[in-house]
Amino acid sequence: MGLFDFFKKKPTKTIAVEILYPSSWENGMPPVKVVAIEILQPTPGKAVDIALPKVDTLETETETETETETETETETENASEKLDTGLKKTKKTWSERWNAFMANFRSVDEDFFDDLEETLIGADVGAQTAMQLTDELRDEVKLQNAKSKQDVSKVIVDKLVDLYRSQGVNEDASMHFAPEGPTVILLVGVNGVGKTTTIGKLSAYYKNAGKKVVLAAADTFRAGATEQLVAWGERNDIPVVTGSSKADPASVVFDGVKTAIDTQADILFVDTAGRLQNNVNLMQELSKMKRIITRELPNEPQEVLLTLDATTGQNAVQQAKLFKDSTDVTGIVLTKLDGTAKGGIILPIRNELHLPVKWVGLGEKVTDIQPFEANDFAKSLFGSLLTESK
Repeated sequence: MGLFDFFKKKPTKTIAVEILYPSSWENGMPPVKVVAIEILQPTPGKAVDIALPKVDTLETETETETETETETETETENASEKLDTGLKKTKKTWSERWNAFMANFRSVDEDFFDDLEETLIGADVGAQTAMQLTDELRDEVKLQNAKSKQDVSKVIVDKLVDLYRSQGVNEDASMHFAPEGPTVILLVGVNGVGKTTTIGKLSAYYKNAGKKVVLAAADTFRAGATEQLVAWGERNDIPVVTGSSKADPASVVFDGVKTAIDTQADILFVDTAGRLQNNVNLMQELSKMKRIITRELPNEPQEVLLTLDATTGQNAVQQAKLFKDSTDVTGIVLTKLDGTAKGGIILPIRNELHLPVKWVGLGEKVTDIQPFEANDFAKSLFGSLLTESK
């Protein structure tokens, strides 16, 4: 081959290409079309531009934008709608019990009020509160001189709504924050009530409100508790102070307080071990944590929130009584309201224990927690009954 033979254009070769489409063949034979294809040879020092087909991504982008908008709309669902959804089972139970009770109405006598008391107990308001309510309702019915089924129903339901609302008149359901420095919030309660999940939700709530938040994983007894809180921290992009497995919980609290001070955090949430109120060692451990917090921050903790599982009904009320006797509980977080028909326990908690319900958990999403408002709760719980009694 000569010196310049390499740069000479090579002869064009042709190949036969079988066309599979269209699928309709004439005479039952597939068409064969001869296509001339030039075989390109590499040329030293030169690059060959290859035009790639453009991919239309408009539809995909539009779908992604639509999904994002849908998620945003869901997350921004207003508080009353979330409350209505979360109380769906409780409202259904109240409505069914009330309709069954009024279906047997004959006259306003002692048998009627005995049945009313049983109905209230069945709605998880507790025996003590049910007796008190029945006495007040008896007086109210007489005062209003209600005789007919419709009038009696309206008087009683209106009174129930007023009682739910009035319980919070002198109740401090607000969250308290330190005037300067970190605010420390402890969450206590038995295992399985949702303490760690509640911390995850509350930390996201306050971070979205512009607060700088730190978490302390002081539940070193339960397997996986630290990992669960760390997962929440990663999800919400919030730092988590941890210790080794079976480490002294008080040491984790100390490190958490130091971290909150050094990083100028606004809020430190402390996850504590699930403890039974009659477990002396664990209750002493809780006191030790509080002493360490007070030593570093004299005015803390501002809040000790007792987490209760609404699905346990009257057991939750008993837990609250015993915890109140054992430690300085400042408020209640009532979780899992969406999964139970026992939302009526809010009334005995507030009526018998005089403990404010400060937060309610209404689902599994991080945004499914909101401050408790007695007025909104009463309207949501009895809304359908108020309509029916008109």
